[in-house]
Amino acid sequence: MTTPKPKFLAVNDINIALRHRAGRTPGIVWLGGYRSDMLGTKAEWLDQWAEKEGVAFLRHDYSGHGESGGEFRDGTISLWLEQSLAVFLQFSSGPQIIVASSMGAWIALRLLQELQKLGEAERVAGLVLIAPAPDFTSELVEPQLTNDQRRQIADRGYMEEASDYSPEPYIYTKALLEDGRVNKVLKGVIQTNCPVHILQGMEDKDVPHTHALRLMNHLPVDDVTITLVRDGDHRLSRPQDLELITRTVSSMVDRTRPRPQIQ
Repeated sequence: MTTPKPKFLAVNDINIALRHRAGRTPGIVWLGGYRSDMLGTKAEWLDQWAEKEGVAFLRHDYSGHGESGGEFRDGTISLWLEQSLAVFLQFSSGPQIIVASSMGAWIALRLLQELQKLGEAERVAGLVLIAPAPDFTSELVEPQLTNDQRRQIADRGYMEEASDYSPEPYIYTKALLEDGRVNKVLKGVIQTNCPVHILQGMEDKDVPHTHALRLMNHLPVDDVTITLVRDGDHRLSRPQDLELITRTVSSMVDRTRPRPQIQ
């Protein structure tokens, strides 16, 4: 399989890179995590599966990520949400299953809320959330900041933290933290009106499995399933993890596919 070249969509003068395969619906929309890109292991794996099954597949890079334009330090949840919504509306049609990893799950939940405001909530047929990190800035980052890191943010507008996944450090800006508070979703009932399946590693050092369980408490009226992987880490990118993701997404596609009516 050859990876198609990216297309670009200008969103407020920033070129957002995306890849789209046509196919049957419900299609798959991939939303990646913080500092990840659409050529990551899970996204590539799902693209191969979607091509084999003839299912539509859409993915993109947020600004400051991968092949998209813009500076990473300028990114906020609101900005990346705006870009994700624009890509979703322009390059997908019909019902879609959003498969989202880490921060992408936060953006997925906010994307659904924005679609509900537009009267297009039915476009989301299901959610598969992998190591979901909604509200991670206020719930997971800010409580762990040292006094020195807080001074860095106050004095220069950002702080850096070593990453286990890249030689480049994580960068948390004052704007990102402030904007995160505006976009919080763990503050009441999250109405999705679609099935939700959460995949969470219990050895996740970045997003503890208790965070996924807390998210479930905010989804009390929906069809929600959680699968805990006892030895799984944050990435969930081992062969057995990828197979689990495939089974979960395939099942979601099957259960949400429109059935032909019997005359």
